[in-house]
Amino acid sequence: MLKAAISGQSVRNSHALVVDGIGTAIVSGTYGEGVILPGDAELAVRFGVSRTVLREAMKTLAAKGLIVAKARIGTRVTDRSTWNYFDSDVLRWHLEKGADRDFLGYLSEMRMSFEPFAARLACTRATGDDIGRMRLQAGKMAEADSMEAFALADLDFHMALLEGSKNPFMYSVGALIEAALVTSFRISSPYGERARQDNAAAKHLMIAEAIESNDPDGAAKAVVAVIMEGKERIEATIA
Repeated sequence: MLKAAISGQSVRNSHALVVDGIGTAIVSGTYGEGVILPGDAELAVRFGVSRTVLREAMKTLAAKGLIVAKARIGTRVTDRSTWNYFDSDVLRWHLEKGADRDFLGYLSEMRMSFEPFAARLACTRATGDDIGRMRLQAGKMAEADSMEAFALADLDFHMALLEGSKNPFMYSVGALIEAALVTSFRISSPYGERARQDNAAAKHLMIAEAIESNDPDGAAKAVVAVIMEGKERIEATIA
């Protein structure tokens, strides 16, 4: 999913189309909190799918915390407090409806809560291959000849950083980084301005070099600088 938002790929199979259609409607507020969704027969006709496909799609939405089925009542949209904001689809639907300043701030705060620590862990746990991948992606950011190439290299860098921490829980929060980067590139990207593009690549390379030098403080500081720069760039654009 969120990579699809960068690359322009679309959802194709019928199950995914139903999940995407209803999920988008819920997150955008078309179906507000507490609302009872239309019945299965109506939704099956609306999306042109079988009852079986619809039921599986509803199970997927329930697993994301967006809906709950009640016997003799119907399927109700849950309170936002129950939604799984770590889910890549839920994050993507928020971005597609137009994330506000508060939502973007929450994303940055979450990144600050775990990425600098992941960099500290990577200083003692990352392999040569992990560091090599980070260096490679920083280089690709500098050499990128399209916004898509730059964005994907940036994303791959941060995913390599999480992998370098060797903490499997870190991998599960990667969707938050994807969401933050997708939003950043939609609003304001360093790509296309040579000085800004080179500066962004150089700051990412500093993270890799600090990890390679086993400098936890330097690595964490470099990650904070990257996150804050992206946050400030977005805030300046949407202010």
